[in-house]
Amino acid sequence: MEYEEIVQQIIEFLGTFAFAISGIRHAAAKHFDWFGGYVCGIAVAIGGGTIRDVMLGTTPFWMTNPIYIICTALALVFVIIFAKHMEGLRNTWFVFDTLGLALFTIAGIQKSLVFGQPYWVAIIMGCITGSAGGVIRDVLLNNEPVIFQREIYAMATLLGGITYWFLDFLNLPIEVTVISSFAVTCLMRFLAVRYHLALPKLNLE
Repeated sequence: MEYEEIVQQIIEFLGTFAFAISGIRHAAAKHFDWFGGYVCGIAVAIGGGTIRDVMLGTTPFWMTNPIYIICTALALVFVIIFAKHMEGLRNTWFVFDTLGLALFTIAGIQKSLVFGQPYWVAIIMGCITGSAGGVIRDVLLNNEPVIFQREIYAMATLLGGITYWFLDFLNLPIEVTVISSFAVTCLMRFLAVRYHLALPKLNLE
């Protein structure tokens, strides 16, 4: 197995765990049962990657390795064990969601490039991989999808993708490119929430 493939799998695994925890935590806030929590966790964990793989014309990543299903189950156990501390860990869950967003953005970009897609397509695929799972989660929970709110979410993935492209264009090592893209995506998300940054609203009046 090539080095980049190993990095890809590690990123997808970490992203799955982070996003699964995010989805299960939101389900817990709605008082879903354990199975409902698992469904929400798996939806947000594999939703974006599944859409990406279907668009790339390949078998969805979670169908080739059961580790992602197992990873979501472990995330469910983690949330159940620490259920009593949920309220005090709100900031921690936000961090998990942000980490998943950044990790899946990178995974989407890398896989698209492996399939020979141009960078503009790879950046869009990174955005889909990172944010589509959250849309599915919000639909299941009957919430307004976060990407349709003023809160910066998908834009953070686009900035992270552009950073990835720029550093790769400069032929920097893959480690530097991945870490920098990850940092930009997370930093943009953190700053947007901390300082209430948002895109302007559409106004036809």
